[in-house]
Amino acid sequence: MPNLYYSLSERIFKKIDENRDQIAKLVSQLVQIPSITGQEGDAQEFIKEKLTEMGLKVETFEPNVNELKDHPSFFETASYKKFGYSKRPNVIGIWEEGNSGKTLILNGHIDVVPSGPKEEWRYDPWGGEISNGKIYGRGSGDMKGGIVAMIYAVKAIQELEIPINGKVLVESTIEEEDGGIGGALATLLRGYTGNFSINPEPSGLDFYVASAGVLYFKIRVKGRPAHAKEAHKGVNAIDKIWLIYKALKELNEERQRRIVFPPAEECEPDVKGHVTTLNIGMISGGDWPSTVPAWAEIMCRIGWPPGESIREIESQILDRLKEVSRRDPWLRENPPEYCTIGWRAEPSMVNTSDPFVSKLSDLAFKVTGRRPRFCGGTAGLDTRFFINDFNIPSVGYGPIAHNIHGINEFVELDSVIQVAKVIALAIVELLTE
Repeated sequence: MPNLYYSLSERIFKKIDENRDQIAKLVSQLVQIPSITGQEGDAQEFIKEKLTEMGLKVETFEPNVNELKDHPSFFETASYKKFGYSKRPNVIGIWEEGNSGKTLILNGHIDVVPSGPKEEWRYDPWGGEISNGKIYGRGSGDMKGGIVAMIYAVKAIQELEIPINGKVLVESTIEEEDGGIGGALATLLRGYTGNFSINPEPSGLDFYVASAGVLYFKIRVKGRPAHAKEAHKGVNAIDKIWLIYKALKELNEERQRRIVFPPAEECEPDVKGHVTTLNIGMISGGDWPSTVPAWAEIMCRIGWPPGESIREIESQILDRLKEVSRRDPWLRENPPEYCTIGWRAEPSMVNTSDPFVSKLSDLAFKVTGRRPRFCGGTAGLDTRFFINDFNIPSVGYGPIAHNIHGINEFVELDSVIQVAKVIALAIVELLTE
C-alpha cells in the first residue's frame, strides 16, 4: 500500500508539473483582469467559465445584506456602501463523487487592493508579466496565485481520473480586503460548508493558523468656533483631539510592551513588540483657516492577536477617553464621541493539534521537504469565519509572494506549483479514505 500511494503521489506531481505553463498563464490572465474590491464582476465571470470548462457544477450568487445583517460577525463594509453587492457574485465550483459526506473547502478571494502609482512600477501592475519564474502584477500574490493553485490541484486529480469519495468546493469570493462579509461569510451562510478548509493566502509555504482581531473606529470632538482674531473666546477642537491622540499613542505603546504572540514573532522576528498596533490613520478638523475649529476627528485601526475580544479592546479605548476627559474641563463637559466604522472582526486561531492540521503538515513536508511553521495573528483573514462561526478547521497555506499591497508585487511560480501539489494530495488523503 505505501508503494501504491507513493506511485500515486508521483503521478500527481508529474501532472501538475506538466501544467506549469498553463498555471503561469492563468495567473497572468487573472492579473490582467483588475478586480479591485467592489469591482470583482469581470474576474468572477472568468473564474466561472474556467470552472465550467472543468466540468464542475458551478453556482453563483450575489450577497443579500438582509441575509447577513443579523449575524454576529456582520458589519457594513466600505465597498458595500460604495458599490452595493449587485454584479459582485461569489463563485462556487462543486465536484462531488461517492457518499462519504466529507467536504473539503478550497476558498480564496478574487478581490485586490488598488495598484498605487503606476509610474512607480517596473512592470505594468495589470500586465501579469512572467519573468525569471516570477509573475508580476497587483494580486499576483494576494491572492490570484493561490486561487490558480487550488484550481489546478482539482484539475490534476480529474485529469488522472482519481476517484474521490466526498465533495470539493472551489470558492472564489469577494471583498476579503474589506472584511469578507459579502464573500466568505455570505458563502458559508448560504450553506457552502464542510469538514475542512484550505485558504491559499500568500503564507510563504508556512501555515497561517491565526487571524488577527481588527477594529476600525472614529473619535470626534467638538470645539467652540470663533473668529481667529478672537481665538481666545473659542475652544480649538484640534487642540482637544490632540489630547486624545497622545492618550491613544500611550495606550498603543503600553499594549506593545506587554502583548506577545509567538506564532507571529517566530515567523517574523521584526514583529516582536509590534504584534498589536493601534494606528491613527486619519485626522481632520475645522472648516476655515481663520475660524477656530468647531470639530475634529481621528480615524483609527487597531489590530491584535488572539487573546482579547472586541469588547475588551473597546473597554480599553473608552477607559482612555474617560481618563482624558476627566482631566480636561472642556472634554469633561463635552465628551468625545466614539463609534466603530467598517472592520469589526474577532481574532481566531485553529487548533494546531487538530488531525486535519497535522495531516496537511505531513503533506506539505512531502512536497517541499520542510515542515511549515505556524504563523499569523497580525492581519485579518477570511479563515476566522470558518473557525469562529462554523467550527471548521481552516488553515491558510499559500505561495511565496513579495510586495503584496505594494509596488512590483509578484508571486514565485515554483511556490504556486508546490501549493497545487499539496492541495491535490489533500484532496486524495481526505476524500479517498
